[in-house]
Amino acid sequence: MKQMDIELVKKFLEKEGGNNESTVDSMPSRFLEAFVSYGIKVDLVEPGRILYSFQVPPRLVNAGNFLHGGATATLVDILGSAVIHTVGAPFTGVSVEINVSYLDAAFVGEEIEVEAKVLRVGKTIGVVSVELRKKETGKIVARGRHTKYLAVNSKL
Repeated sequence: MKQMDIELVKKFLEKEGGNNESTVDSMPSRFLEAFVSYGIKVDLVEPGRILYSFQVPPRLVNAGNFLHGGATATLVDILGSAVIHTVGAPFTGVSVEINVSYLDAAFVGEEIEVEAKVLRVGKTIGVVSVELRKKETGKIVARGRHTKYLAVNSKL
């Protein structure tokens, strides 16, 4: 097996000398949530369930030109957290675990429907499921499960 050039790998990962450095450093705090969720439309809210929709924007695609896995996981986090409020939780806590299964690609301009459902919300733990589907065909793009620790003010 051919040995990789360690310095080349390091430069790639650290993005040294990039011409975007000043732009990246000047971004506001909590930028990621707005960047990923901008353009999401809430279609339905009911206790324990929220339906969202959005068109895959060019800013969220990977090198293969389809929805980036990291963006998908961030959507599971953000949109899954929001559904916890629908069952009366005053805040959504902190993530304990996020699991995402990637089942199909979603390309720029495709309309995606996201369904977030509460599986259980107790005193300290909330668990939700989030499914991303192609609106036109119903084909599942990704399925996620998100566990949140809700008792962030406790002494644990």
